[in-house]
Amino acid sequence: MLLRRSSLVILMSLGCLVGCAHVPDAAPRMAVEPPVSAVTRSPVVEAPRGTAVGAEGALGVKAEAPPPLAFVTPEGSAGLAALLEADPHPVPEEAGVIAAALEAAALFTGPTQGPGGFWDELLPPPSKLARGIVARAAQLVGARRLDRSVPNDCSGLVRLAYLQAGIDLVAHGFLAGENAVTGIFRRAQAAGAVHRLNPRPGDLAFFKETYDRNRDGKRNDGMTHIAVVESVAPDGTVTFIHRGGKGVARSHMNLARPTVHKLNSGALLNDFIRPASKGMRAYLAGELFVAFASPGGL
Repeated sequence: MLLRRSSLVILMSLGCLVGCAHVPDAAPRMAVEPPVSAVTRSPVVEAPRGTAVGAEGALGVKAEAPPPLAFVTPEGSAGLAALLEADPHPVPEEAGVIAAALEAAALFTGPTQGPGGFWDELLPPPSKLARGIVARAAQLVGARRLDRSVPNDCSGLVRLAYLQAGIDLVAHGFLAGENAVTGIFRRAQAAGAVHRLNPRPGDLAFFKETYDRNRDGKRNDGMTHIAVVESVAPDGTVTFIHRGGKGVARSHMNLARPTVHKLNSGALLNDFIRPASKGMRAYLAGELFVAFASPGGL
């Protein structure tokens, strides 16, 4: 491929970019609406034992009330708390450097083929396991109902995709008070698979507060949504597959610009995954992102 024939040139360009790439101090505000004052965050509320599973939000994402932090191993509870309370607005420096490197590669090589573009060319190709996960998730795009062996929700979609690779994401069972999303996160954390940068096809993507489950008008519902990363564009925009209110669909997220829906050019960076309700504005995927988890080790 062109990129591999020009590997020496690309490596030289990447070396320059890592040394001098500039990353903005703050992401631009969302262009589609005026800035909104920060919403006071409330501590995660412990779910009572026996809470019924299956409450459905505005996007059709089913989840229980947020679990207590005790469901995570003691050494991991502080890390989970930090992830749930993390401000998504700061721009990761690494994301800006990689995006700049990918843009520079395009100048030397021209466009490449495939869903991952330059990202997949510069990084090791997805494993056979990851390709199987993505292929299964892509097959389900457009489906309104999932296989009866799994819940017809976001967790059911990722479970079916990972079963294609021989991975049962809930084989470890559930603890009191946790839903499928937090249960899968607990497993990923125990396996050391959780990360926040450099997503790859086949990774899991976790989101928080995608709807007001406890209907108190506050963003305090913990992790409520999960998806499968399908591809990553040259600018770092992630395409992920998930089960929402209208069935299985593709959506987008750009962590370098988490509060931007579209650029002036019309390029889509972040889809809305929480609609406006009860006087609260809509939220974009980049704003509600928690973490990724790689399939290796799961």
